[in-house]
Amino acid sequence: MEIEPLSKEIYNKAIELKIKEIRLEFSGGNDEGNLYVSTLPSVNFEFENEIESWAWDAYSYSGAGDGNDYGDTITYDLVNKKATASEWYTARQEGESAEIEMPVETESDSE
Repeated sequence: MEIEPLSKEIYNKAIELKIKEIRLEFSGGNDEGNLYVSTLPSVNFEFENEIESWAWDAYSYSGAGDGNDYGDTITYDLVNKKATASEWYTARQEGESAEIEMPVETESDSE
């Protein structure tokens, strides 16, 4: 996922509130996108909602997928003026398996 520029309005408000980091955690996989917004230090819920509204518009995250969970995390480091993006996904992994003669119930088992 490409990093979108943080809006000037959100940036200025974050600096005013002495926020050091804004993190956007997107997730999807079942045709529904989700977003969790956090700030460091944590601030009022209203500002995080404002960030969330901006992020949905800026990133247009759909969450479409094949049923396997995946996500992207965007971190805006306001102290060092850096932004990073990372992604994660889950994949099916086969475990151990066993093979035996197929058991079939006998007449005496069903009585």
